[in-house]
Amino acid sequence: MKYMIFGLRNLQRNYRRSIVTAMSIAFGFAAAALFAGYTQIVYKGLSEQAIYGELLGHLTIAKRGHATEGRLHPEQYLFNQNEIEKISAVVNANLSDTYIAPRLFLNGIISNGRASTIFIAEGIDPHDMQILRGPRNRMSGGLEEGKPTAVTLAVGLAEILGLKDRSYADLMLSTVHNQTNALDVVISDMFSTGNAGTNDKFMYLPLKLAQTLYDADSQADRLTLLGQHRELNDADRAMLEAELKRAGFDVEIDTWQELSAFYRQVNAMFDMIFGFLLVIVLSIVVMSITNAMGMSVVERTKEIGTLRAIGMKRMGVIRLFVTEALLMVIVGCALGLAMTMLVRLGVNAADINYQPPNATEKVPLFIGTDISRMIMAAIMLSILSVAAALVPVRRAAQQPVIDSLGHA
Repeated sequence: MKYMIFGLRNLQRNYRRSIVTAMSIAFGFAAAALFAGYTQIVYKGLSEQAIYGELLGHLTIAKRGHATEGRLHPEQYLFNQNEIEKISAVVNANLSDTYIAPRLFLNGIISNGRASTIFIAEGIDPHDMQILRGPRNRMSGGLEEGKPTAVTLAVGLAEILGLKDRSYADLMLSTVHNQTNALDVVISDMFSTGNAGTNDKFMYLPLKLAQTLYDADSQADRLTLLGQHRELNDADRAMLEAELKRAGFDVEIDTWQELSAFYRQVNAMFDMIFGFLLVIVLSIVVMSITNAMGMSVVERTKEIGTLRAIGMKRMGVIRLFVTEALLMVIVGCALGLAMTMLVRLGVNAADINYQPPNATEKVPLFIGTDISRMIMAAIMLSILSVAAALVPVRRAAQQPVIDSLGHA
């Protein structure tokens, strides 16, 4: 306790230097905390887009090798109705409150009667789509139950062909048996995928319509799992893989993170930027602490000699200056936290919108509160500040008492 009191008094004695050093820590902490809060909101938005917007759910079950060989030999990697029912029984027995949705991927050519372009599509039951969309169910782009030939197109694809609601289009593709199949469909709705790479070619169609087009009656190429009360994780995947293997199924289970390449790329990019920013902040703080402690040690050399002369040991001198450095970090982080909250409130209230790279629509700029990264930044600042203070202090503490007392 006495070191804390002495440390506070010494900081007050050189209050101008202490304020400047604490403010440099505060600005550095606030910069790292604000960027961490921004990335937290970005990650949350991307995860919701992947899970509910792209309908990836939490886990996806497919036959082993489907991702690499499924396009070359599709008939070997489809689940039939009996397999779907057995896998569903295993899932329901081990993961309660988990919704299971069969899916079927298609690609081919869509035409308005005058022009044609390629499309990629997901076949999914309209009711399953409503469940998988979760909190996004009220957004546009859903399939209509009771309309077996109604499809929903991405906005960019509809614009290319000049299609509107209730317009008719022709779909043509190769079936699972490498035969050509075609069918007329009606456009029931349009939506934005949120990704410029898919917004000009994507569509959803009812699963039964997809099975008819693909000549794969009651079959699906994968099963999407969505935990309705909690997110299914890697532990659930490992357990489910073991249970399905015990039941005789050779399958692979992917998480939504593994299936969403865009999420992984953005996550890795922002993590790298945060690391780079944190290194810059820590470097500035270390230089500020080193400079402040170095000047304080030089100015107080006689004081150090006096303290040593009246019985304080070298370790006591070191503890005194280290306490001062920690107090400056605590004050700086507290000021930085206050600055972070004020800036966060201002930005969130300003209703700022921007369009991210490769996105089709503007998104609001929000800053969250990433507690874990804020704590990590504060701990790293404390450790490096102590290390920065030790360099000049140890040298002064080891100096002979006579030399310290005679310092001019």
